[in-house]
Amino acid sequence: MARPLRVQYEGAIYHVTIRGNDRRNIFLDDRGRQRFLDRLAGCVEAHEVRLYMFCLMTNHVHLMLETPAGNLSGFMHRLQTAYSVYFNRRHQRSGHLFQGRFGARVVRGERYILRLSRYIHLNPVFTRSAKKLPLRERIDMLRRYRWSSYRSYIGRAARCEFVDYAPMLAMTNAATKAKRPGEYRKFVEAGIAESDRDLERILALSPLAIGSEKFVHWVRGMHDKLSGSRRSAEDVTLRRRLRSLAAERVIEIVCSQLGVDHAEVAQRQRGSLLRPITAKMLCRYSGLTQRQAGEFLNLSTGAAVSIQLKTLAAAAAANRKLRRQLAAIDKAICSEINGE
Repeated sequence: MARPLRVQYEGAIYHVTIRGNDRRNIFLDDRGRQRFLDRLAGCVEAHEVRLYMFCLMTNHVHLMLETPAGNLSGFMHRLQTAYSVYFNRRHQRSGHLFQGRFGARVVRGERYILRLSRYIHLNPVFTRSAKKLPLRERIDMLRRYRWSSYRSYIGRAARCEFVDYAPMLAMTNAATKAKRPGEYRKFVEAGIAESDRDLERILALSPLAIGSEKFVHWVRGMHDKLSGSRRSAEDVTLRRRLRSLAAERVIEIVCSQLGVDHAEVAQRQRGSLLRPITAKMLCRYSGLTQRQAGEFLNLSTGAAVSIQLKTLAAAAAANRKLRRQLAAIDKAICSEINGE
């Protein structure tokens, strides 16, 4: 039995697909693939998305992600626009690179999420040419494939800073954390020899959702109800409640991780990112509005906090050390919420 998925933000979890226009290639070489991943990392940070995995194929991309802020459309628009501009300029072309709007199915249920993760990671060995290879060669091919998160999941490559591995690995039956990558590897690679017919049936059931038939029907009904309004299906109706931590405790953890005194949080210091970082964590983990977070930070308005957050996002996009600090703070707060 899979272990429960331990997700802190509990927003909508999506399987997102991006496809080339008329099934054309969106990646012509590894330089393009790396540029896409760089853009993906920046967008994950800027939009506070939790990315669980990715797989880049020649003419399409798979992502599994969570949107605590309900901002999937904004996230995807930024990602697709940034890569399209790069691709068209580099290859001296014009027109649409992608096939219309991205595809997105909301996913619910631990067993569906785990099986979907296997489906995503197995894409490289289910191409027409790969299917003709012996099983051993397909396994080797999967373990060597550079352009998905699978190798880093099983310990064959360094982990990507912008991917959240812990929730998926926690769903394995491994007795200890150290054994989780190995258990995940066994689970995924077992799917090469024997297809998941039940999941394939579920994927064919609806372009909107992946889960139990009851959940799929519910999502279809919600989609029909919302289709005539400005509010999209990525609404609070498809998101669950945020688990939070007391604001004072969040501030204590931030200060501890950064090695600063609690009193410095409310002080204005030129060039310091302490207040922006604290504001980000208060909004994310304490469920505060930007104005409420501002009260803890001696900032008079929510607009002032918004400016601080934009400053932080820009700095993080250009500074790997800062991204690591933010990830460490995230991990520390999540561990406390989980009681680890």
